[in-house]
Amino acid sequence: MKRRTLMAGLAAAIPATARAQSGAQAGATYPDRPIQMIVAYPPGGGTDIAARTLAQFMERELGQPVVVLNRAGAGGEIGFGELGRSRPDGYTIGFLNTPNIVTMPIERRTAYKLDDIAPIANIVDDPGGFFVLKDSPHQNLADLVAYAKANPEKVTYATTGIGSDDHLAGLAFSRAAGIQMTHVPYNGAAQTRNALLTRQVTLGSINVSEGLPDVQQGTARALGQMSATRWEGLPDVPTFREQGFDVIQSSMRGIGAPAGVPPRILNRLADVLRKVVDNPEFRRMATQQALPLRYLGPDEYKTELTTLRTDFEKLWAQHPWRE
Repeated sequence: MKRRTLMAGLAAAIPATARAQSGAQAGATYPDRPIQMIVAYPPGGGTDIAARTLAQFMERELGQPVVVLNRAGAGGEIGFGELGRSRPDGYTIGFLNTPNIVTMPIERRTAYKLDDIAPIANIVDDPGGFFVLKDSPHQNLADLVAYAKANPEKVTYATTGIGSDDHLAGLAFSRAAGIQMTHVPYNGAAQTRNALLTRQVTLGSINVSEGLPDVQQGTARALGQMSATRWEGLPDVPTFREQGFDVIQSSMRGIGAPAGVPPRILNRLADVLRKVVDNPEFRRMATQQALPLRYLGPDEYKTELTTLRTDFEKLWAQHPWRE
């Protein structure tokens, strides 16, 4: 009887041990099938192009396809919500954009919360900037402020929409300078740039990567960039801080996964993204796309997003940006 009991116990133990070993081996070989990358914006836009470029280089490091899925709508909420609801197994990741991923749950009830998503790594940090036409009388921010104080609300600035990083940057500058400007929202960077180039507005509040082509073509000038230091793509343009205005605003773009993804997988993906950002070929392509790179690992990225949420919650409580 004792022998039968012992043999039965061994028989039951063997499958359990085998299952544990099998699970460990499967985890050790991650990924062993394609990975989906959710992009919360339409195909062909700046975010989509950057995501597809990143996916190509991730594939080389991971040895598996990284398939981009566009889930556009509601300012990014549809895609972010799908990411937050996905299984946290490392086979669904998503492209994250600030400020939208942070500000939308502050503005309204959304299909996701920031805590539903585990930040993996930030890749791009695209500062905001103020751009005027080449023949504008405003040569710097001081000129703009002087005119705005003498002519309240006559300075009009175009952005990619209410609550966008461009809009929040304009509000932050107005408060810092003690002026009143008139906001003119458009649907996307192309329309914003067109509004400036066709003289519909005084200036465009645009990310530096999007305003750079007009500067290179000689149709526009940058009054300042909202970064801590000058971006190498516009080395001759001073920051807002250099001109006496403590305004730092940007559009960060990185990769996240559903909350609960195993730390080992999260760190594996973060290491892969670090290698991609350090890859000279990827950096050349980022330069061609005018993408200012700034890698942040999981902990730093999470801290940055959490800090942004706190700052925007305070701003919303004081000055809701709905118009």
